Amino acid sequence: MNRHNFTVQENEDRQRLDKLLASSLPDLTRSALQKLIEGGCVFVNGKPAPKSLKVKTGDEICVSVPDPEPLQVAAQDIALSVIYEDGDLLVVNKPKGMVVHPAPGNPDKTLVNALLHHCGESLSGINGVVRPGIVHRIDKDTSGLLLVAKNDFAHKSLAAQIKEHSFTREYFAVLCGNLKNDSGTVDAPLGRSPKDRKKQAVRGLNARSAVTRYACVRRYKRFCLVECTLETGRTHQIRVHMAYLGHPVAGDRVYGGAKNDFSLEGQCLHAAKVGFMHPRSGEYMEFCAPLPEYFEGFLKKIEKESI
Repeated sequence: MNRHNFTVQENEDRQRLDKLLASSLPDLTRSALQKLIEGGCVFVNGKPAPKSLKVKTGDEICVSVPDPEPLQVAAQDIALSVIYEDGDLLVVNKPKGMVVHPAPGNPDKTLVNALLHHCGESLSGINGVVRPGIVHRIDKDTSGLLLVAKNDFAHKSLAAQIKEHSFTREYFAVLCGNLKNDSGTVDAPLGRSPKDRKKQAVRGLNARSAVTRYACVRRYKRFCLVECTLETGRTHQIRVHMAYLGHPVAGDRVYGGAKNDFSLEGQCLHAAKVGFMHPRSGEYMEFCAPLPEYFEGFLKKIEKESI
């Protein structure tokens, strides 16, 4: 059972309870919050509360979230591109189109299914049955490097490095249009979009700090190739931040609109580099993955357009 406790702030006074929870707990869907309220798992000042309750400044809210029911995730013999492996961790180059872990709509053929076959029981259990060994994630249609922990010792160390922002993550992306500046930093907090619960958005209230540094590598006629370095690792961070600048990632129909000149299947975004201190030896390690075929092919197309 996970509990979330917080106090209603002055700027949240008179908000409906369900709306406040939606903004305060962005990792929970609206339907999940509805079930928690109806199930008597949401307390205001120690008493179960209806969703329509208008909270007051100083109210103490407690949300009890039951542990998820364990799922059986099967090992599947799926080819993995392993860049590095030792007794504590793996560095895997995930192809575009592969989901990282099972979820509704994607119950199998995920990276986790492949890892279970490759590693057997030698994976960290910190994230439970559904996400064994997964320290950080990238989107289905983002290619590139992922770090996987084989034991809880390694997982805790790597997760701490991510939290302390000492974990290196660099990406290449093709953006629509051309950036005004050759380099810069986007420091804009992110939270779940109030208009679409499946999307993230730059927000002020109840958002989490998000910082992306970028540098333009090459400019084309209608696009530019950029290198992005994450100081934080929020969901869809690069995609949202680049769209916030007015230059969404090419092929990103979620944050960039439906227009897709070159029939890209998903965003043109590649996790090219990871760097970290090895949990056991303390040695700094860095790994790179070259641009995949789909990415190189797209660059050739836009290069021809510019001639």
